[in-house]
Amino acid sequence: MDRSTAIPAASPWWTPDVHADRRGFLAARGRIQTALRGYFADRDFMEVDPSYLQVSPGNEAHLHAFATEAAGPDGTVRPLYLHTSPEFACKKLLAAGERRIACFAHVWRNRERSALHHPEFTMLEWYRAGEGYETLMRDCTDILRLAAEAAGVERLRFRDREADPFAVPERLSVAEAFDRYAGIDLLATVGADGETDRDGLAARMRAAGMRVAEGDVWADLFSRALVEMVEPELGIGRPTILDRYPVCEAALARPAADDARVAERFELYACGVELANGFGELRDPEEQRRRFEIEMDEKQRVYGERYPIDDDFLAALALMPEASGIALGFDRLVMLATGARRIEQVLWAPVPETGPEAAR
Repeated sequence: MDRSTAIPAASPWWTPDVHADRRGFLAARGRIQTALRGYFADRDFMEVDPSYLQVSPGNEAHLHAFATEAAGPDGTVRPLYLHTSPEFACKKLLAAGERRIACFAHVWRNRERSALHHPEFTMLEWYRAGEGYETLMRDCTDILRLAAEAAGVERLRFRDREADPFAVPERLSVAEAFDRYAGIDLLATVGADGETDRDGLAARMRAAGMRVAEGDVWADLFSRALVEMVEPELGIGRPTILDRYPVCEAALARPAADDARVAERFELYACGVELANGFGELRDPEEQRRRFEIEMDEKQRVYGERYPIDDDFLAALALMPEASGIALGFDRLVMLATGARRIEQVLWAPVPETGPEAAR
């Protein structure tokens, strides 16, 4: 390209004019974090700081990790990963005897970059031993209110969408959401044993006017319908708690007591944005290993790679008490409370972009 016609690169985040534009977002970020730390302290949570380096980054098929290696004094090298979530370490702490824990953890996810995604971000994660996952839903309601109060706003916003952070969230099952927004009877394609009917879901999606590719498995179809038809409708006007995911889409959650087809998993949405993912935690090591193997087989099929399974984590599950746990995207919460349009606006030191996007 002729240098005279090249698109100039955007100014770096550390230039004074760019920083001045972001500083209000960052100040609000600090106030929100302080308010949430107070919330957990008032409820006798221990703030923990789990190690970022792990033998396994997590075993979800579509999450991608940053890999590294550790060299011992004798030169022996072993692979390690930057975690995609502090979940494994936090559950080990529950096994060790902690009852209520919370952390603001930096996490890393590769292959993710958009207005709502950044390769390094902050996850607020907390666990309650001996308490059901509905308690986490109440926490989420309180946290949305506190974030709005700390930011000095009455509405959460993302682009042209708004939600009232002081309103009681709508609680909607995944099956109800698919029926309402996509016209699909989702649970008709999930058996009592959790097995899925790919062709049945494909037929229902075609009838709803959605694209189906020959190589799509049930999980691909589920994800497409969720992203294209359901998620944009969630958390509009008031927050939404999307509850009772199909058990095959909840690898770390225990099955619901009243219906083995679904699990104790929910997600919190506001302004069409997913904010948090909560579970009634699975504690069966053998079942957890089986689910991890299924996830890694899917990763191998789609991406040609797999991550190791943390045997230490599975051993800890046998000691872990009944518990509920949740991960909330803290940067996204700050975005909605401040009206930021891109995640880089609420990060103190964003990772520079490369390629064509960097010049926009």
